[in-house]
Amino acid sequence: MPGYADPAALAKALAAAGYLADDGLAVAGFLALKLHRPVFLEGDAGVGKTAFASALAEATELPLVRLQCYEGLDAAQALYDWDFPRQVLHLRAVEAAAGGTASAEDLEAGLYDRRFLVARPLLQAIEQAPCVLLIDEVDRADDEFEAFLLELLADAAVTIPELGRIAAAEPPLVVVTSNRTREVHDALKRRCLYHWVGHPSPEREAAILRVRLPGVTERLAVQIAAATARLRALDLVKPPGVAEAVDWAAAIGALGADTLGAEITAVTLGAVLKVKEDIDRVRALPLDHLVEATDAP
Repeated sequence: MPGYADPAALAKALAAAGYLADDGLAVAGFLALKLHRPVFLEGDAGVGKTAFASALAEATELPLVRLQCYEGLDAAQALYDWDFPRQVLHLRAVEAAAGGTASAEDLEAGLYDRRFLVARPLLQAIEQAPCVLLIDEVDRADDEFEAFLLELLADAAVTIPELGRIAAAEPPLVVVTSNRTREVHDALKRRCLYHWVGHPSPEREAAILRVRLPGVTERLAVQIAAATARLRALDLVKPPGVAEAVDWAAAIGALGADTLGAEITAVTLGAVLKVKEDIDRVRALPLDHLVEATDAP
């Protein structure tokens, strides 16, 4: 894993991986590397939290292990599960080989062996470290699930009742993200470095568009960034993120246009807005005002 002397060096490596991090995020990533601490990224959907973890894995030349959180997620999906069919086959094989003389204690002890354990993302990260572990959208999981994460975040270890404690030889680099659909418990946040990922400025967003879409013209990138910023200033149900701005620019390019006008804006709003009420509201506005922007030099 390459080392970085300062946040600027890490930001340069992230840029080479296609991710333009602002100063605050570059510092958070650098400190996570330097202090071996998890980093907790919070912000609106689509601002680049997940993409940061992917770029960090590329910049550090480490494999990425991702756990996508959802309602009802438990240890069987996130940490480990026992391979029950293989355990049954093993039990029958041992019984047949022993001719019925094996004790119940011996049979039971043989069932709970590491070879019968199915590693889910959290255990995979512990055993594969060094790696980047992305725990994505932790706010989507139930409150109780956060308790499973505390030991891992604090000690880079997990406890399996039948096998005991398994600790990483080298702590994984952990990135936890949240869209703030609910408040995450303080116990989890205390174990992490915290950074709020906000929407980029129009200038930085235009630069992101040029990096993500090399074929986009500078003028279109500036216009898309300015129009997206105006959309975010409206009282929308779901304001667009950077991901939607990229989709919008790609859609306009796919239609053969190299500039943003009222007509093409009206027919491509579905690329940047994902709620019917938002699309209806924007179409009711003077679209010429929405798309006006200073031409790029």
